[in-house]
Amino acid sequence: MLIFAPDMKNIRGLVAFLVTAILLITFAFYAFQVIYTPNVLVEQESRVIVIPQEGTFKDVQNMLYEGRFVNDLVSFSFLAKLMKYDKNIKPGRYVLLPDMTNLQAIRLLRSGKREPVNITFHNIRLLKELAPKITKNLVIGADEFNAALVQFISENDYGFNAETTIAMFLPNTYEMYYTSTAEEVIQRMYREYDAFWNEERKAKATALNLTPVEVSTLASIVQAETIKNEEKPRVAGLYLNRLRQGIALQADPTLKYALGDFTIKRVLNEHKEVDSPYNTYRNAGLPPGPINMPTIGSIEAVLNYEKHEYVYMCAKEDFSGYHNFAVSYKDHLVNARKYQRQLTIEQQKAAGK
Repeated sequence: MLIFAPDMKNIRGLVAFLVTAILLITFAFYAFQVIYTPNVLVEQESRVIVIPQEGTFKDVQNMLYEGRFVNDLVSFSFLAKLMKYDKNIKPGRYVLLPDMTNLQAIRLLRSGKREPVNITFHNIRLLKELAPKITKNLVIGADEFNAALVQFISENDYGFNAETTIAMFLPNTYEMYYTSTAEEVIQRMYREYDAFWNEERKAKATALNLTPVEVSTLASIVQAETIKNEEKPRVAGLYLNRLRQGIALQADPTLKYALGDFTIKRVLNEHKEVDSPYNTYRNAGLPPGPINMPTIGSIEAVLNYEKHEYVYMCAKEDFSGYHNFAVSYKDHLVNARKYQRQLTIEQQKAAGK
């Protein structure tokens, strides 16, 4: 009987082969899990991650871990480094979806396909009130925006100055990127303004013998005079009548602006003496610029004004917010007396008399 001794060289080779095969299978299985197994927002809803302007890979790791975006940070980090994302961080606001794989999430973050944010501003009297609202959802701060705005006012080629730049900003909601610079925001606002003032609107302004900025200036006065949108075209028509006839606008809101006091309830004769180009009692025509940031609706009210012969207006005696309008000064005095009489009655009631 022959007995063959095992070949140790072959055994070692077989063992090495089996070990290598097991390692390869194990690595392949791990690689599959790292790449294709859901690891982001597992059994969660979509969420936003905001990577700051100077964010590092370590910052991203911390946000993912502390915010519980990922189940396994190690696998995410391993693949991110293989894909060189750790060397290519792109700031911005990104929306991560439920059950994303590491591969999907890294591709999104590396692509720079940011989620836009909404920028909304309205109800602004002075240009200095704009910065906190317009930068609310942006990486830039109010101071940075204001500095860029000062530079724009001094260097722009569009004809805007310190008095008229507020007309360039049309109150609305706009989509921008979280990482937008102050200069990019300002240029975007100019593009919106330029698009708004199309040929049709420019033609209407020209027919009124006004420039777009002058239309905004008049619209700001109309807006300050009435809170009733349906009344704005009539108020606009009244002021246009005054401009055509060379009658001073005598708009009380311009005095409040000139005095820098918007709390004034009743304009007195002493207020009318303020030395300011915004005093429309002493100066004919329009003031140098808007006295607030007029809405698109207020601008449209001027461009599509109501045609009539009114040159006087007075608040209605029912305190509804509407106005009585008059063609003659005599009729205006009648309306004014009715309002003053009812105002006195209301004041006496309030005083308990």
